Amino acid sequence: MSSILFEIKNAVAVITLNRPDKLNSFNREMALLLQQQLDEAANNKAVRCIYITGAGKGFCAGQDLAEVVDPNGPGMNKILSEHYNPIINRIRNIAKPIVCAVNGVAAGAGANLALACDIVVAHENASFIQAFSKIGLIPDSGGTFILPRLIGFQKASALMVLGDKITATEALQWGMLYKVFNEENFITESWKIATTLADMPTKALAYIKHALNCSVKNSMEEQLLLEDEYQQKAAATKDFKEGVAAFLEKRLPNFIGE
Repeated sequence: MSSILFEIKNAVAVITLNRPDKLNSFNREMALLLQQQLDEAANNKAVRCIYITGAGKGFCAGQDLAEVVDPNGPGMNKILSEHYNPIINRIRNIAKPIVCAVNGVAAGAGANLALACDIVVAHENASFIQAFSKIGLIPDSGGTFILPRLIGFQKASALMVLGDKITATEALQWGMLYKVFNEENFITESWKIATTLADMPTKALAYIKHALNCSVKNSMEEQLLLEDEYQQKAAATKDFKEGVAAFLEKRLPNFIGE
């Protein structure tokens, strides 16, 4: 069975990490296949949202260490440049919203992949671990960039140096997540977020995403100019015209993603 499952439902591309016997840890095949499936979702006009989750009890345990020590494996010089960095770049730059539904443990690169998504929700039994220091490595997959911006320098530093496991509830309290759902509601509620996004004005959501990306490096003046630019682009879309018409006519809008 494929290490990545892919299907399209209700304009949502569902991507499932599928090595449950390895807690969905990444090997080269899985990392390259995830890149392909993200590209498929990005380029398919029928897709207006992406939903990423894991099969089995875990979301993703990070890198499969058996591949790291394999003399025939890709080697650390390729694992970041060819596996994880392209994945994180795709997640942040795809012009569609990405929901990550963390169904279990998210460790190492798995945790940072989740945190790179636009909306992150978690099962109440999920946990997050910056496990790198435990084996003599540093956080990668954008972790040293994203995590301090989510929870602050001190907390991020402590989690990365100590490698502590934190619960979904703690992650929510610290600002790493949007919501936590219990066993009964996790699938239903996380899916509801994805289908809601798929019915929204897709181009406007993309401009929001890109503006947020730029906000981490722009000055206020630069960001105001960028908002002006993107607002003009958003105002030129069919969905803006539909949104205004629906508001004036006191009806629900029918957005088409254009």
